[in-house]
Amino acid sequence: MTSVNPFNISDSEEEAERNPNDTDDTARSPSGDAPGPPTGNPFSPPADADAPTLLLTSNRTSPSGEGISVSAVVNSSMAGSAETKVSVDIIAAQLLRDQYILTALEFHTELLEAGRELPRLRDYFSNPGNFERQSGTPPAKDQALAPGGPLNRAGSISTLDSLDFARYSDDGNRESDERVAVLEFELRKAKETIQALRANLTQAAESEVPSQERKNFKSSPEIQEPIRPLEKRALNFLVNEYLLKNEYKLSSITFSDENDDQDFELWDDVGLNIPKPPDLLQLYRNCGTPLSSPRDTVDVSVEVDYGDLPGNCLAQESQKKPDLSQQQQTEVVQELEYQIGLLNNDKQTLTQQIKKLQSEIQILKRTISSPPPTTLDLGSQNISNPSSSSSTTTNTSSSDPLSVPPTDNGKYLDIQGASEPETDMDPPSTQNTSQTHPQPQPHSKLKSQPPVQFDKPNRKLSPAFLQALLSFCRMCSDSRLGAEVSRIADSEESVMLMLGRCLPHIVPNVLLAKREELIPLILCTACLHPEPKERDQLLHILFNLIKRPDDEQRQMILTGCVAFARHVGPTRVEAELLPQCWEQINHKYPERRLLVAESCGALAPYLPKEIRSSLVLSMLQQMLAEDKADMVREAVVKSLGIIMGYIDDTDKYSQGFELMLLSLGDPSERVVSAVHQVFIPAFAAWTTELGTLHTALIPSLLARIEKLLMQGEHGLDEHKLHVFLSALQSLIPPLFAMVLQNAPFTSRVKLRGDTPAIEVTRFPRPASPLQDVSTIIGSREMLSALLLLYDNQLEHEGTTGWDSLLWVVNQFLPQLIEIVGRINVMSSTCVHEFSRFFWRFCRTFGKIFTSTKVKPQFQEILRLSEENVDDSEGNDILTKATVPIYATGVLTCYNQEEDRKLLVGFLEDVMTTLSLSHAPLDSLKASFVELGANPVYHELLLTVLWYGVVHTSALVRCTAARMFELVLRGMSEALVDRRAAPALITLCSGPEFSVRISTIPAFGTIMETVTQKELLERVKMQLASFLEDPQYQDQHSLHMEIIRTFGRVGPNAEPRFRDEFVLPHLHKLAQANNCQAVEIKRIDIATQLFEAYSALSCCFISEEVMVNHFLPGLRCLRTDMEQLSPEHEVILSSMIKECEIKVENRGMADAQGSMSIASSLVGEDAKTKFLSKMGQLTTSGAMLANVFQRKK
Repeated sequence: MTSVNPFNISDSEEEAERNPNDTDDTARSPSGDAPGPPTGNPFSPPADADAPTLLLTSNRTSPSGEGISVSAVVNSSMAGSAETKVSVDIIAAQLLRDQYILTALEFHTELLEAGRELPRLRDYFSNPGNFERQSGTPPAKDQALAPGGPLNRAGSISTLDSLDFARYSDDGNRESDERVAVLEFELRKAKETIQALRANLTQAAESEVPSQERKNFKSSPEIQEPIRPLEKRALNFLVNEYLLKNEYKLSSITFSDENDDQDFELWDDVGLNIPKPPDLLQLYRNCGTPLSSPRDTVDVSVEVDYGDLPGNCLAQESQKKPDLSQQQQTEVVQELEYQIGLLNNDKQTLTQQIKKLQSEIQILKRTISSPPPTTLDLGSQNISNPSSSSSTTTNTSSSDPLSVPPTDNGKYLDIQGASEPETDMDPPSTQNTSQTHPQPQPHSKLKSQPPVQFDKPNRKLSPAFLQALLSFCRMCSDSRLGAEVSRIADSEESVMLMLGRCLPHIVPNVLLAKREELIPLILCTACLHPEPKERDQLLHILFNLIKRPDDEQRQMILTGCVAFARHVGPTRVEAELLPQCWEQINHKYPERRLLVAESCGALAPYLPKEIRSSLVLSMLQQMLAEDKADMVREAVVKSLGIIMGYIDDTDKYSQGFELMLLSLGDPSERVVSAVHQVFIPAFAAWTTELGTLHTALIPSLLARIEKLLMQGEHGLDEHKLHVFLSALQSLIPPLFAMVLQNAPFTSRVKLRGDTPAIEVTRFPRPASPLQDVSTIIGSREMLSALLLLYDNQLEHEGTTGWDSLLWVVNQFLPQLIEIVGRINVMSSTCVHEFSRFFWRFCRTFGKIFTSTKVKPQFQEILRLSEENVDDSEGNDILTKATVPIYATGVLTCYNQEEDRKLLVGFLEDVMTTLSLSHAPLDSLKASFVELGANPVYHELLLTVLWYGVVHTSALVRCTAARMFELVLRGMSEALVDRRAAPALITLCSGPEFSVRISTIPAFGTIMETVTQKELLERVKMQLASFLEDPQYQDQHSLHMEIIRTFGRVGPNAEPRFRDEFVLPHLHKLAQANNCQAVEIKRIDIATQLFEAYSALSCCFISEEVMVNHFLPGLRCLRTDMEQLSPEHEVILSSMIKECEIKVENRGMADAQGSMSIASSLVGEDAKTKFLSKMGQLTTSGAMLANVFQRKK
């Protein structure tokens, strides 16, 4: 920015008006488009400044000693013409030209407050070059007008209070002199402030109420002592503050209007520089207890004239009134001593500032008078220079080769200076300097210690000789570390500055495994360091401290970040911590990205709400969509859940819903698990507060499920269905909590000590604590009290006026039941998912709700009765998934006797109805499969099947026989032996062949799963009767079922049973089929035999069985296939050839006494080739013929 010289202007207002370039941009009316105020006042001191350093803020006179006001300038400017309006730029130019700098500054400030910034004043006060002079004495007017008088050089664009005087060391010592002048001026102003405070105290003592009046007030309590002006202004301030804090804004405005002589926005306007007392509420709570001063008291020594002390005036006043009683005198003294104490606190604070300024002055003077740096190494001393030796003092700062950095404010104790003895040979110039500018005082905590004294040698050595002698002590202070070691910080700020400089050099040299030990040091320094750049560097070190931090190290860093956030507040967290997270969001190491994801969640409570719902949410959304590491996305989901717990921007609901669906579709199970454990409960809690849980969130999921079922008529996407249904299942606890909290009995809840505890099995086990209903409600005691009233309301009072529960009963449940009726009953996954959903739903809402609200709706739809047996439309619902879901999801919620009877009766009715109406049994099979997976229900299912065994209808008995196959898997052998096998044998004893045939698959399952020999013998006998009894010789369907069962259970059955029973009977059936006259039956048997032999060819078969039964059976089957299916005949020929090779190899191995490795490999090769060929088989006959053809 180009600096503006305020002195290159016209000498008269007429000439200024004739120069349109100077005033064109600034001469505007007050209503014109004035530029807005700047973003920051260039004269405001930095946040980390130790003391005010502004030269022009406390003086109201010009440098020449002439006072002038803006109004006077305006009046004088307008005296020539009353009708001509003078521009503010002319006024500003005149003020700057006449060197009324403070008046111009005040004028500039008033224009800024009015929103009319003047470029001329802005440029002048923004340019530090306008304030750089040769000395601290302001120039005269004629000097100001001299060319180059005010500006010796152009400085950088910076404010006066932020000048870094060390930058101008190349110009000599001029800037140091200017700094000394500024500090001397501020020291003088501080002394003037102390004198003003003393004057106020004297005035307060003189205006004391006469003792006779005080005596009257004591004797007459009804007469109140008159209020003092200071007390009145202080009370007015506190009353106005109380009104504002408690939202009495109109009263505050009226009160301010009635006291227009007081500024209620500034406590200093009360009159004295005393600390602000607590507010009215604290005063009331303290009940008049004297309040201790909030400032720390320290012992200081200042030189004050005895006549200036307020106590002296008080003593003189006491001598003038000898007639006062001792008690009255004591009261007066106590009152005034209290005020004196308050003023002393301010005096001590100002004294600290004075001493600090003095220390800065002294350091600057030492810097000015210090000689060029010298080295302390051997051979580097220049003893032959007496002039430099004579100017050397015992103060090490004058001979220290490293100057004190200006940011440290000179708050250091020099080790070298303390180690050198003082001498009496100080030059007079140094002594004068010491008298004019006292030595800097130590830190306040060290002031109680006396100064360190060293024994002075009784010698007459020259300073040069002594300096040269001491140089033989090899000390290294010309390096960075040497400079740090040679100085000891004597204040907290100096310690922080030192740590900020040293930590970046310490961290790289610490072992990676131990770097977490540096975290407290880094965080403490980052919290308290005054420089933003240093804080940013320290936080960067923190996030890059460990290359790949493990779980424990990340937890330590997160703990530190949270402690940092609690200490510094949301603004610094946003400005300092979040940028570090943003830089690491795409780091190549997943552990670092994981740290970022976890940090976003941990810092969420300490961020501004706007940042929380915008920047942080966007960061996490990007990481969820782009990061490839499962553990990072898992942490992102958990942090998103925490964000949802703190977000309050209603516009983010749709974004949260999309994030839920995106994370639910993640391919990683751990990510999906985190969604159910953290994100969905937090999101549901927010929607509950918004009132959209049952009006938007749940209906949206139901609509997506319905849309999925409509699109999946030819192939349902079971994964998406699982995603939506699992999300709906995780919303059951929040939904029930909402129903309880919106119940009509919530106002009657009373927490009593005799409230019964909640049963452990009352609710399903939650996936996380966030899904625990007691956690959502607040406590188990509150939940227990609500549950008592909930059950009582459902059982006796009904649901009138209970809108949330009525929505569940009248809208949510019917829509769910309708969806259930549309899913495919053959899909065991869908049936299982919905069964688990209804089970958790009914267990959460309770037994009374299930019995009175859920079961009646299912029963109304199913309509089980004898009249509906022949009704095809009425029975159509029984073939859908509603049956297994109602049986396994609703009727199994509670396991008491009446509940088990209800389940048994329902299954018996369904089995009877479906059997008598010749309907498909898929729904009944799905029910038995789902229930049979739990051993608890095996006895119950056998009870239902026994009902079918003894039923009068053969159709029902056939259905019962087929259901045995489904429940025998996983059933204990004892139960099979005791109940299942007798029931099957009972069915075989019936007259109907269809019933007997229906038992064959169940017998095959027993062969496959049971190892008990007696039971297997009984099954073997029963199957042998089917095969050998003459009455079954022409039962084509029986032979088909037996062959199918042998092919299914043969590979898993006991080898002895397979070799002695299965393969011989398959051989007999294949021989008998060669003589079958009916071609259709012959093809059916041949096809089943082909499937059975293909499955059994993978088993280990002994050579005897292979030669006697397996190969002959295959040859018989090949005979049938030559005539019926030539493509199968090719495969059978290949199978026969492979088996013959295997037999020959075994024979050769037996003849040689051992089997060669090559022959075994050939056998295994044959098996592998055959299996691969079988895997390529299709239903196309043309393809089968070419499967095993040799390549030409």
